[in-house]
Amino acid sequence: MMLIFGLRTVIHRLGVLTLVCRNCGNQAAQVLSRRVTKFSLFFIPLFPVRTKYGMQCTFCGASYDISKDEASRLAAH
Repeated sequence: MMLIFGLRTVIHRLGVLTLVCRNCGNQAAQVLSRRVTKFSLFFIPLFPVRTKYGMQCTFCGASYDISKDEASRLAAH
């Protein structure tokens, strides 16, 4: 019997905000996203293993992780 299992990460785009970048210091569009990694069995995602929130600057391309609280606060804008 063979079991096929693994992890799959899906990125959900939560919004685009105009903020000052932590890396380059320019005021530019920042993409707010949520990355959900799920355990999958036979290519069927079953349950989430990890959830991370992040921002990416559209000017310099730098990306960094943020907390869930900060992401929900920014998504409310």
